[in-house]
This record gives sequence, C-alpha cells and structure tokens, in this order.
Amino acid sequence: MFATPAFAQAAGGGASAFTGGMFIPMILVLGIMYFVMIRPQQKKLKSHNEMIEALRRGDQVITQGGMIGKVTKVTDDGKLEIEIAEGVKVRIIKSTIAQVLSKTEPAA
Repeated sequence: MFATPAFAQAAGGGASAFTGGMFIPMILVLGIMYFVMIRPQQKKLKSHNEMIEALRRGDQVITQGGMIGKVTKVTDDGKLEIEIAEGVKVRIIKSTIAQVLSKTEPAA
C-alpha cells in the first residue's frame, strides 16, 4: 500500500530528462529562423533607409505605386515633391520610394 522511496524518485527523473531534450532543438530552430528570415530583412530595411536618406533634388526615382519622377524638393518632415510630367508635381512620403534610377552629383 505504501510507495517505497525508490518508486517516487524514478517517476520524477524521467520528466526532467524529457524537458531538457526538447529545449535544445527549439533553440536550434529559433537560431535558424533568425539567420534565414529576420537578419536578411533587417539588412534590407537598413539599406532602404540609407537610400531614402541620400535622396537629393534632381534624382530620378520610382515609387512603390509605379510612378517615375524627378525629385524637385526634399523636406525634413519625411515628404518629397516629385515631378512626374512637365508642370505636374506630386507630394509623396519618402518611405514610398522603391528605387533610385539615377543619382545627381552634389553641388560644389
């Protein structure tokens, strides 16, 4: 009727070994996900931010909506003014720039 101390100790030892065995593969999966998904996305975001900060008047750009235009005005509040046709200027947000087609040289 009474449980011996040997039986009580054996029941507790199996559960801790199982938990430790599952911990290592979970860490490996998280490490792989970091190097495959998170790190490349952070690099892409960093290069996009550098491209946006380097925009100057005269650069030819493509927006995420597909419009091609020439930057006519850069403001500090995160907006740009681009000319998409002769006399047609549009104000857009800097982060919507997808690509810079041609860079202009800085004025001396």
